[in-house]
Amino acid sequence: MLNHLFGLMVQPRRQWQQIAGLSEKGLNRQIPYVIVLALLPAMAWYFGTTEIGWSIGNSGQVRTLTSQSALSLVAVFYVTMILAVVAIGFFIHWMAKTYGAKTHPMKGMVIAGFTATPIFIAGAAGLYPVLWFDILLATLAVAYAVYLLYIGIPIVLNISEERGFLFASAVVTVCLVMAVVVMVATVLFWSYVAAPVFQH
Repeated sequence: MLNHLFGLMVQPRRQWQQIAGLSEKGLNRQIPYVIVLALLPAMAWYFGTTEIGWSIGNSGQVRTLTSQSALSLVAVFYVTMILAVVAIGFFIHWMAKTYGAKTHPMKGMVIAGFTATPIFIAGAAGLYPVLWFDILLATLAVAYAVYLLYIGIPIVLNISEERGFLFASAVVTVCLVMAVVVMVATVLFWSYVAAPVFQH
């Protein structure tokens, strides 16, 4: 698992070629990758929001969440990350025939999961919640994830660069729509189900 993580961050094209060479059984063995890696931002944000806290505005007052509140929010955060990867993976599989690629559902999941690698790693910044730094890191992580997607799709699905570019662009569009849906769902969740509870 770690060799894929390191390879995607350092030599992404070569790593995608190795992933493309995996059998269906080999792809199925990659399922724990997302399940384990998504724990990194979840645990980091739990610790960061309960032990270190946020300093909002110029007051300098540090606010932390209660353990119970943070646990429920982080659990939803973790499940949302997993479901997002599954949804994007399903979309990749569903769209594959349109672009002349032969695939199966697990291949789409693997592409989505490995593409999300920099986002999961950047999520570790939640360990020390500094708003401007977290936003900067998240922006860089998303940009690198998009880069991984654009080079990975044509390699793993064995299609031309031109078709791969169009395919990846369609996936990015879906991801943007999903991001908006998640943001709206987050607001509704905080408003009607479980709002953050701060320690006094």
